[in-house]
Amino acid sequence: MGLTSLDGVRDKNVMQLKKLNTALFPVRYNDKYYADALSSGEFTKLGTKLLTHVLDLSSKQNISEIYLHVQTNNDDAIGFYKKFGFEITDTIQNYYANITPPDCYVLSKTIAQVHPKK
Repeated sequence: MGLTSLDGVRDKNVMQLKKLNTALFPVRYNDKYYADALSSGEFTKLGTKLLTHVLDLSSKQNISEIYLHVQTNNDDAIGFYKKFGFEITDTIQNYYANITPPDCYVLSKTIAQVHPKK
């Protein structure tokens, strides 16, 4: 199944994204987040293949590094990102305002660049 089969965020499925975020993440996203998601095109593909898609897209668009924040006790997420080559590069104290623990790890990955043949 190719990446083209992944669905983008659109008006008709943004409520599904809200439900997924509410169930999966300890933070609540505001309306601006969802407006940005609707307008951000290729970077909002849904599904398990999201990260592979973003990593591939990033290498083609000369993005040299990707980083993200994960709550320090979220072992499942940390393990997931480590499988893709992310490493813990920093810890931010009191990153989250309303959840315990409030600290997060910064996970980073250097992106190998794809240079088009001349």
